[in-house]
Amino acid sequence: MREVLAEAAFQLFLERGFERTTVDDIVARAGVGRRSFFRYFPSKEDAVFPDHERCLADMTAFLAEAGDAEPVDVVSDAARLVLRMYSANPEFSVQRYRLTREVPGLRTYEPSVVRRYEQTLAGYLRARYGESADGALRAEVIAASVVAAHNNGLRSWLRSGGEGDAEAAVDHALGLVRRVWGSGMDGNALPPSADGDGDVVVMVAAKGAPMWRVVQQVESAIGQGGRPGTA
Repeated sequence: MREVLAEAAFQLFLERGFERTTVDDIVARAGVGRRSFFRYFPSKEDAVFPDHERCLADMTAFLAEAGDAEPVDVVSDAARLVLRMYSANPEFSVQRYRLTREVPGLRTYEPSVVRRYEQTLAGYLRARYGESADGALRAEVIAASVVAAHNNGLRSWLRSGGEGDAEAAVDHALGLVRRVWGSGMDGNALPPSADGDGDVVVMVAAKGAPMWRVVQQVESAIGQGGRPGTA
Protein backbone atom coordinates (compact mmCIF):
# COMPACT_ATOMS: atom_id res chain seq x y z
CA MET A 1 0.00 0.00 0.00
CA ARG A 2 2.88 2.36 0.75
CA GLU A 3 4.23 1.80 -2.78
CA VAL A 4 0.78 2.23 -4.36
CA LEU A 5 0.25 5.53 -2.57
CA ALA A 6 3.76 6.76 -3.37
CA GLU A 7 3.36 5.90 -7.05
CA ALA A 8 -0.01 7.65 -7.24
CA ALA A 9 1.41 10.71 -5.50
CA PHE A 10 4.44 10.95 -7.74
CA GLN A 11 2.39 10.59 -10.91
CA LEU A 12 0.21 13.49 -9.79
CA PHE A 13 3.18 15.61 -8.77
CA LEU A 14 4.59 15.22 -12.29
CA GLU A 15 1.24 15.81 -13.99
CA ARG A 16 -0.14 18.70 -11.93
CA GLY A 17 2.77 19.95 -9.90
CA PHE A 18 3.47 19.38 -6.24
CA GLU A 19 1.65 22.42 -4.89
CA ARG A 20 -1.52 21.73 -6.90
CA THR A 21 -1.78 18.13 -5.73
CA THR A 22 -3.72 17.43 -2.53
CA VAL A 23 -3.90 14.38 -0.32
CA ASP A 24 -7.48 13.92 -1.54
CA ASP A 25 -6.17 13.79 -5.11
CA ILE A 26 -3.61 11.16 -4.15
CA VAL A 27 -6.05 8.84 -2.36
CA ALA A 28 -8.54 9.20 -5.20
CA ARG A 29 -5.90 8.12 -7.72
CA ALA A 30 -4.84 5.23 -5.47
CA GLY A 31 -8.44 4.20 -4.76
CA VAL A 32 -8.16 4.32 -0.97
CA GLY A 33 -9.34 6.58 1.85
CA ARG A 34 -7.52 9.45 3.56
CA ARG A 35 -6.99 7.34 6.65
CA SER A 36 -4.94 4.89 4.61
CA PHE A 37 -2.69 7.67 3.37
CA PHE A 38 -1.93 9.03 6.83
CA ARG A 39 -1.29 5.54 8.14
CA TYR A 40 1.80 5.46 5.92
CA PHE A 41 2.76 9.10 5.40
CA PRO A 42 2.48 12.03 7.85
CA SER A 43 2.36 14.48 4.92
CA LYS A 44 2.50 14.59 1.14
CA GLU A 45 6.17 15.61 1.41
CA ASP A 46 6.88 12.21 2.96
CA ALA A 47 5.32 10.55 -0.08
CA VAL A 48 8.16 11.95 -2.21
CA PHE A 49 10.66 9.93 -0.14
CA PRO A 50 8.83 6.63 0.46
CA ASP A 51 11.90 4.42 0.49
CA HIS A 52 13.98 6.21 3.11
CA GLU A 53 12.30 4.56 6.10
CA ARG A 54 13.26 1.13 4.82
CA CYS A 55 16.77 2.29 3.95
CA LEU A 56 17.24 3.75 7.43
CA ALA A 57 16.14 0.43 8.92
CA ASP A 58 18.60 -1.42 6.67
CA MET A 59 21.38 0.96 7.67
CA THR A 60 20.64 0.50 11.38
CA ALA A 61 20.72 -3.29 10.97
CA PHE A 62 23.95 -3.11 8.96
CA LEU A 63 25.68 -1.04 11.63
CA ALA A 64 24.47 -3.35 14.40
CA GLU A 65 26.10 -6.31 12.65
CA ALA A 66 29.35 -4.56 11.73
CA GLY A 67 31.39 -6.01 14.60
CA ASP A 68 34.91 -4.66 15.16
CA ALA A 69 35.63 -3.50 11.61
CA GLU A 70 37.35 -0.12 11.14
CA PRO A 71 34.67 2.49 12.07
CA VAL A 72 35.18 4.85 9.13
CA ASP A 73 35.06 1.92 6.70
CA VAL A 74 31.83 0.74 8.31
CA VAL A 75 30.02 4.08 8.05
CA SER A 76 31.28 4.54 4.49
CA ASP A 77 29.86 1.15 3.55
CA ALA A 78 26.62 1.99 5.36
CA ALA A 79 26.28 5.17 3.29
CA ARG A 80 26.50 3.09 0.12
CA LEU A 81 23.16 1.52 1.05
CA VAL A 82 21.57 4.87 0.21
CA LEU A 83 23.38 4.95 -3.13
CA ARG A 84 22.10 1.48 -4.00
CA MET A 85 18.56 2.55 -3.16
CA TYR A 86 18.81 5.42 -5.63
CA SER A 87 20.65 3.50 -8.35
CA ALA A 88 18.13 0.63 -8.23
CA ASN A 89 15.57 2.88 -9.94
CA PRO A 90 17.48 5.57 -11.87
CA GLU A 91 14.48 7.04 -13.70
CA PHE A 92 12.48 7.59 -10.53
CA SER A 93 15.52 8.89 -8.65
CA VAL A 94 16.34 11.46 -11.35
CA GLN A 95 12.71 12.62 -11.54
CA ARG A 96 12.57 12.95 -7.77
CA TYR A 97 15.81 14.93 -7.70
CA ARG A 98 14.49 17.35 -10.32
CA LEU A 99 11.18 17.70 -8.49
CA THR A 100 13.01 18.40 -5.23
CA ARG A 101 15.10 21.11 -6.91
CA GLU A 102 11.96 22.77 -8.33
CA VAL A 103 9.75 22.80 -5.21
CA PRO A 104 10.88 25.10 -2.38
CA GLY A 105 8.98 23.09 0.23
CA LEU A 106 10.80 19.90 -0.76
CA ARG A 107 14.19 21.63 -0.75
CA THR A 108 13.45 22.64 2.82
CA TYR A 109 12.19 19.18 3.77
CA GLU A 110 15.05 17.18 2.26
CA PRO A 111 17.71 18.18 4.85
CA SER A 112 15.57 16.60 7.59
CA VAL A 113 15.81 13.28 5.75
CA VAL A 114 19.56 13.66 5.31
CA ARG A 115 19.95 14.54 8.98
CA ARG A 116 18.39 11.25 10.05
CA TYR A 117 21.06 9.30 8.16
CA GLU A 118 23.75 11.49 9.69
CA GLN A 119 22.40 10.90 13.20
CA THR A 120 22.31 7.14 12.61
CA LEU A 121 25.96 7.10 11.54
CA ALA A 122 27.01 9.41 14.37
CA GLY A 123 25.27 7.19 16.93
CA TYR A 124 27.25 4.18 15.74
CA LEU A 125 30.52 6.12 15.83
CA ARG A 126 29.89 7.48 19.32
CA ALA A 127 29.43 3.92 20.55
CA ARG A 128 32.67 2.82 18.84
CA TYR A 129 34.79 5.72 20.10
CA GLY A 130 33.37 5.47 23.60
CA GLU A 131 35.08 7.71 26.13
CA SER A 132 38.12 8.47 24.01
CA ALA A 133 39.31 12.07 23.75
CA ASP A 134 36.95 14.07 21.53
CA GLY A 135 35.14 10.84 20.71
CA ALA A 136 31.71 12.46 20.49
CA LEU A 137 33.09 15.33 18.41
CA ARG A 138 34.85 12.96 16.03
CA ALA A 139 31.65 10.97 15.63
CA GLU A 140 29.67 14.06 14.60
CA VAL A 141 32.36 15.38 12.25
CA ILE A 142 33.00 12.03 10.55
CA ALA A 143 29.28 11.31 10.14
CA ALA A 144 28.74 14.74 8.59
CA SER A 145 31.75 14.23 6.31
CA VAL A 146 30.56 10.83 5.13
CA VAL A 147 27.08 12.16 4.36
CA ALA A 148 28.47 15.21 2.55
CA ALA A 149 30.89 13.13 0.47
CA HIS A 150 28.23 10.54 -0.38
CA ASN A 151 25.73 13.21 -1.39
CA ASN A 152 28.30 15.02 -3.50
CA GLY A 153 28.88 11.89 -5.61
CA LEU A 154 25.20 10.93 -5.67
CA ARG A 155 23.96 14.37 -6.73
CA SER A 156 26.59 14.62 -9.42
CA TRP A 157 25.16 11.42 -10.88
CA LEU A 158 21.57 12.65 -10.50
CA ARG A 159 22.38 15.96 -12.21
CA SER A 160 23.77 14.02 -15.15
CA GLY A 161 20.38 12.35 -15.60
CA GLY A 162 21.57 9.06 -14.18
CA GLU A 163 24.37 8.66 -16.72
CA GLY A 164 27.72 7.17 -15.85
CA ASP A 165 28.87 5.16 -12.85
CA ALA A 166 27.20 6.42 -9.67
CA GLU A 167 29.19 4.04 -7.49
CA ALA A 168 32.52 5.27 -8.84
CA ALA A 169 31.58 8.89 -8.11
CA VAL A 170 30.55 8.07 -4.54
CA ASP A 171 33.59 5.86 -3.94
CA HIS A 172 35.87 8.69 -5.05
CA ALA A 173 34.23 11.12 -2.63
CA LEU A 174 34.21 8.67 0.27
CA GLY A 175 37.86 7.90 -0.41
CA LEU A 176 38.72 11.42 0.70
CA VAL A 177 36.93 10.89 4.02
CA ARG A 178 38.69 7.59 4.59
CA ARG A 179 42.11 9.10 3.88
CA VAL A 180 41.48 11.85 6.41
CA TRP A 181 39.74 9.90 9.17
CA GLY A 182 40.62 6.27 8.51
CA SER A 183 42.55 3.75 10.59
CA GLY A 184 45.41 5.11 12.65
CA MET A 185 44.32 8.74 12.59
CA ASP A 186 43.79 10.55 15.89
CA GLY A 187 42.02 13.54 14.34
CA ASN A 188 44.89 15.96 15.13
CA ALA A 189 46.46 16.01 11.68
CA LEU A 190 45.60 15.21 8.09
CA PRO A 191 47.38 12.28 6.43
CA PRO A 192 49.35 13.00 3.27
CA SER A 193 47.99 11.99 -0.11
CA ALA A 194 49.67 9.26 -2.11
CA ASP A 195 52.12 11.73 -3.66
CA GLY A 196 52.99 13.33 -0.31
CA ASP A 197 51.30 16.64 -1.18
CA GLY A 198 47.88 16.49 0.45
CA ASP A 199 45.23 19.15 -0.07
CA VAL A 200 43.66 20.71 3.01
CA VAL A 201 40.10 22.02 2.94
CA VAL A 202 39.43 24.78 5.48
CA MET A 203 35.83 25.84 6.05
CA VAL A 204 34.42 28.55 8.31
CA ALA A 205 30.82 28.37 9.54
CA ALA A 206 28.86 30.78 11.66
CA LYS A 207 28.48 29.83 15.32
CA GLY A 208 25.14 28.13 15.81
CA ALA A 209 24.73 27.27 12.12
CA PRO A 210 22.49 24.20 11.64
CA MET A 211 24.34 20.98 10.83
CA TRP A 212 22.63 20.62 7.45
CA ARG A 213 24.07 23.99 6.40
CA VAL A 214 27.56 22.95 7.50
CA VAL A 215 27.19 19.72 5.52
CA GLN A 216 26.17 21.70 2.43
CA GLN A 217 29.29 23.84 2.74
CA VAL A 218 31.55 20.79 3.18
CA GLU A 219 29.89 19.10 0.21
CA SER A 220 30.42 22.19 -1.92
CA ALA A 221 34.09 22.43 -0.94
CA ILE A 222 34.67 18.77 -1.84
CA GLY A 223 32.85 19.16 -5.12
CA GLN A 224 34.94 22.16 -6.14
CA GLY A 225 38.27 20.59 -5.37
CA GLY A 226 38.67 22.37 -2.05
CA ARG A 227 37.70 25.84 -3.29
CA PRO A 228 35.11 27.60 -1.11
CA GLY A 229 31.62 27.87 -2.49
CA THR A 230 27.95 27.46 -1.76
CA ALA A 231 25.63 24.52 -2.35
